[in-house]
Amino acid sequence: MNKFLLGALVALGFLVVSPVYAATRTLTSGMSGSDVVSLQNQLIAKGYLAAGNNTGKFGSMTLAAVKKFQCASGIACSGASYGVVGASTQAALLGAAAPTSVTASYKGALEYSGWIPYWHETEGTQDVQPHLSQMATINPFTYTMKSDGTLNDAAGMNQEPWVSFIAAAKAQKVRVVPTIMWGNGDTEHAVLSDATKRVALEDAIAKLVKDNNYDGIDIDFEAKHAETKDYFSTFLKGLYQRMGNKWVYCSIEARMPITERYGYNVTPPDDATEYANDYVAINKYCDRVEIMTYDQGRIDALLNAARAAPYAPVADPAWVENVVNLAAQTIDKKKILIGVPTYGYEYAVTPNGSGYSYQVQWPFNPAYATQLASLLGVTPSRNSAGELSFLYKSTSATQALSSQASAPGAVVGGGNTNAPPSDVYSQSALATSMQPPFNIVWWSDAQAIADKVALAKRLGVRGVAVFKLDGSEDPNIWNVLK
Repeated sequence: MNKFLLGALVALGFLVVSPVYAATRTLTSGMSGSDVVSLQNQLIAKGYLAAGNNTGKFGSMTLAAVKKFQCASGIACSGASYGVVGASTQAALLGAAAPTSVTASYKGALEYSGWIPYWHETEGTQDVQPHLSQMATINPFTYTMKSDGTLNDAAGMNQEPWVSFIAAAKAQKVRVVPTIMWGNGDTEHAVLSDATKRVALEDAIAKLVKDNNYDGIDIDFEAKHAETKDYFSTFLKGLYQRMGNKWVYCSIEARMPITERYGYNVTPPDDATEYANDYVAINKYCDRVEIMTYDQGRIDALLNAARAAPYAPVADPAWVENVVNLAAQTIDKKKILIGVPTYGYEYAVTPNGSGYSYQVQWPFNPAYATQLASLLGVTPSRNSAGELSFLYKSTSATQALSSQASAPGAVVGGGNTNAPPSDVYSQSALATSMQPPFNIVWWSDAQAIADKVALAKRLGVRGVAVFKLDGSEDPNIWNVLK
């Protein structure tokens, strides 16, 4: 995974889109230009915008027309992508089909899976067990790789609480598919490019699954080098052949459009399209493909420019949609699970010549954010990515309050009897009340996850995979995963 506790913040990628709208940027309220005129002309032609309003300015009337068209066309009627003119809306306006996937959209009920990390195994298993009936699969996030290419059981899977939890999962016919995580590109290449070590690893994983009566295995090999791509594909093929009727899940990094990644009028680096994952092979040898659509941060140059600043999302639905649309060109939608986050990041935001610079301070669980907001006397607001955030000035007073809520999931006792500092604001107050430098606290709550669930249904993929379930996520998530 791009698991924040393991230090991976960003995944790079490339999106191939239909030539009909290949050069069209994502449009949002407040933008202007000739492409906005084209958008308005299309809305006028379809009767959603009154004649004479093709001003080139994406204002309130254009926004209302876009939303009406999206809802009428079955694209979106709510959520963060509502009112954003991305690839799907552009295609519908032009009367063209959105980029086609290798199969038709999945029509069944969504599948939900979730990773339970070994470092919070007690809290995680206790959190999930009452809700097992809502899950199709649970992924104990428990196995790691040694540098010599052999497996390490970091969790003690033959001990409690796993033994009882796995028994409960199997009793409810929930698949148990542990994850093997590996994130060292050098050792990955050394092992996978060595035929003897690669075959030994394939044999060891198949034996692990069968000896422990797991339902399958989740391969989460990240940070691979591009030169490892074909060796990794060969490994997946060998593993798939050995697994028989057991499931092979593959957790993969997100890819995104070159234009969105680098922006317009920018020459991408020569290696921009050199990838370590062969999506064709992954589609062939993986029964489920969990795309890690989180830890977006500042990677999407176009959304960085289009969204209200400051902007450092965990996962903007518009970004997620682009990533999934690319994957669906090669990977069967009936295999795709959209990864959703249950955590956030705090950034120190400082001005620079072209806007803001963002320096990540730490990742956190939602309790940190809600406790800090309470101590500071601020109400978090829904931001431009549909997630929650608030701003505050880092002073000696606010640092003292922050330290009381600094442990992820910590419970602050005794109450706060001091008046909150005056330099704390919701994000909406930025334009008139606060200038950088400041800190921004930004996280994914149950509503943000609900937006991704709605997106999964609209895009017709198999389901949603949650990182992470350990008792520290927004508890309202269980009202969403239904």
